[in-house]
Amino acid sequence: MTYYSVYERKREDSIPMTYIILFSLFSTRRQEETCRILGEDVDAENSEVIVRDMKNPGEKIGNDVTTLLLPEALKLIQNRKVAKGRIWPYNAESVSTSFTRACKLLGIEDLHFHDLRHEGISRLFEMGWNIPHVAQVSGHRSWQSLQRYTQFKKVGDRYENWEWKTKLLAG
Repeated sequence: MTYYSVYERKREDSIPMTYIILFSLFSTRRQEETCRILGEDVDAENSEVIVRDMKNPGEKIGNDVTTLLLPEALKLIQNRKVAKGRIWPYNAESVSTSFTRACKLLGIEDLHFHDLRHEGISRLFEMGWNIPHVAQVSGHRSWQSLQRYTQFKKVGDRYENWEWKTKLLAG
């Protein structure tokens, strides 16, 4: 996050990776899904978003799923102030390439953008959420596919006082 924070200050035209990383973590969205979210698909009143063409074994195109937005994810969307069109209008491959390049530059091995989704889902179980509630956020149709995340002990929200969360949610 520090790397991207410095980079974004130097290059105002860069992809706002600090915000995209935070959003992906707190929304449990994949990079492709994050980059496709439309302002008109956000229902702030009910803290929901339609995730268009959500990846699902066997189908993707036309697989639109309404998911629950955590308060942090909703706040990040609202801070973008985009009512129509893509909230994060960036190429998903560019986001992935940037993340991979940063990890390599920083000497971080075996970390992928998709790991943010895994971390976000694991966090919900650590906070004591049950499988049906987590599925509302993650969009998983099968509770069986969420079972791999359920071996965590309830430890609370490790991101509750995280400096980046506080800093970036402030807008």
